[in-house]
Amino acid sequence: MSEHIVSKNLYYLVFAALIVLTVVTYLVSLFDFATINPSLWWLNTLIALSIAVTKASLVVLIFMHVRYSSRLTKLIVVAGFFWLAILLVFLGADYGTREPETNERVETTVKQQR
Repeated sequence: MSEHIVSKNLYYLVFAALIVLTVVTYLVSLFDFATINPSLWWLNTLIALSIAVTKASLVVLIFMHVRYSSRLTKLIVVAGFFWLAILLVFLGADYGTREPETNERVETTVKQQR
């Protein structure tokens, strides 16, 4: 089985893209979109997660050589992300069913512990 040779220029390009995306993530974190419009409170999280997924994809595809790997390797990577998605769905379902913490409940718990 022959291996695919990846040029150094591609590694340098991906490294530069990762650095740029890291700086963009930092700059986006400094700006709060909810100050423009309170209904945009979710936009910071969406942008940060989109950049994180892009950076993770670059690392997996290029640095881990999945882009040039066999179909079985690609299937294993997809299965791993599918399993992560299942875990996150269950995490969200668990979090969504919990009662919100109130100050009275927290204060009562602190008083009981003393």
